[in-house]
Amino acid sequence: MDLQLTGSRVLVTGGTRGIGRAIVEAFADEGAAVEFCARDAGEIEATEEALAGRGGGVRGGQLDVRDGAALTAWVAAAAGRLGGVDAVVANISALAIPDTEENWYTSFEVDLMHTVRLVTAALPHLEASGNGSVVAISSVSGREADFASGPYGTMKTAIVGYVSGLALQLAGRVRANVVSPGNTYFAGGVWQQIEQGDADLFSTALGLNPTGQMGTPEETARAVVFLSSPVASRISGTNLVVDGALTRGIQL
Repeated sequence: MDLQLTGSRVLVTGGTRGIGRAIVEAFADEGAAVEFCARDAGEIEATEEALAGRGGGVRGGQLDVRDGAALTAWVAAAAGRLGGVDAVVANISALAIPDTEENWYTSFEVDLMHTVRLVTAALPHLEASGNGSVVAISSVSGREADFASGPYGTMKTAIVGYVSGLALQLAGRVRANVVSPGNTYFAGGVWQQIEQGDADLFSTALGLNPTGQMGTPEETARAVVFLSSPVASRISGTNLVVDGALTRGIQL
C-alpha cells in the first residue's frame, strides 16, 4: 500500500531512541522529510548521521520540551525550513513512574503539556496543509490500571482525553489520533532496565503478554505512520492500541 507520504513534512518529538527513533525511520522510509528534537546533542548527531540520505532528509534539534517557548520556536523554525508541516507526533515521555510529587509535576510538563504545546504551535501549519495530522503516543497504562498507575498512567490517560477533544474540535480540518503501545522492549529502554534491575517484575510483565513476547519499536512506528498518512483520511479520534492483546478491556 502506498501511504502517500512522499514529500510530506513531519515533526517528531524524541527521535533518537526506541519508539521515537523507529517513527523517524519509518517516516523517512516512506519518503517524508522529518525533523525531530531530543535533549542529547551526541545522540542527535548520531541519529542524523545514521539516517543521512533517507527519505526527504532527517534533521534533529536539541530541545527540552519542558521549555514551552523553546518548543514553540523549534516548531516555527522547522516549519520554515520544511515549507510547512503535514504531521506532528508527540512522542516524548518522562517515564516518571514512581508516585512522588516531583514525578507528578514532571509527567504533567513532559508528557501532557509538551503534547498540548506542540499541537498549539503546529496547528496553523497543519490546517494549511490540507492533510494535517496529530498523533500522540499514550500507553496501555493510560487505558487500564497497572503497576505504572500514578503520575505516568494518569498523564497518559489525559493525553487520550485531550486528543479525543481535538478530533472533535478540528473535524474536517486536522485529524487527531492516539497510539497506545503495550510494553515495548529495545536496547537501553525501560524494559531492558527492569529486566536487569527487577527480574521478578520483568518476568511478571512478560508473562502477561499472550504472544509470549514484548513489542518492538518498529511495530508501534508502523501504526503511527499509517494514522498520519492520507490513506487514513477517515480515521480521527481513535486510540489505536498496539499491544498484542495484552490489555483485556473492551473499547466501546
